[in-house]
Amino acid sequence: MTPAPDRPGHAPGPHPPEIEPDQKDWTWVLRRSCPDCGFDVGLVLAATIAARLRENAAHWPAVCSRGEPRVRPEPGVWSPLEYACHVRDVCRVFEARVNLMRSEVNPAFESWNQDDAAIAGAYSTQDPEAVSAELLAAAEAAAGCFDALDDGDWQRTGRRTNGSIFTLETLGQYFLHDLTHHLHDVHG
Repeated sequence: MTPAPDRPGHAPGPHPPEIEPDQKDWTWVLRRSCPDCGFDVGLVLAATIAARLRENAAHWPAVCSRGEPRVRPEPGVWSPLEYACHVRDVCRVFEARVNLMRSEVNPAFESWNQDDAAIAGAYSTQDPEAVSAELLAAAEAAAGCFDALDDGDWQRTGRRTNGSIFTLETLGQYFLHDLTHHLHDVHG
């Protein structure tokens, strides 16, 4: 029952005994600064979202190429590669949501379970170089969707299956926090 990437502060993915899924609804980051990563998305202007997504993505190739990206730093914490795979997939999910919100009135988002995606995608076995390139492409595609928004688009709405309602502006802010938080998680 995870309708969206809602758990940026914890290791998403398969749940071996050492990984406990985080069941929090992370939409609170839209109202106050995140105590873990320090990011306050409420201060982010809509017009800067695309540029900030690109800026975040530019850090991930270094994360994917340093040391042993497949190695988890400790039990219960994803490896840098697993986080990069997750970020790539989050970019794809949010690109689709932005496009849906632009084409429909107040659409309901298809549920996306990040844990199932991690298992199905076998994140820990993927090629770091390929993931790096795919992440950059996915982030660019998502950023391009935000670039294409007109001033009147930012207040269009969409909703998750749990009832959370987003405007395109708050969806972009929420998305940007997710990526920023994960970059913080991997010390990027």
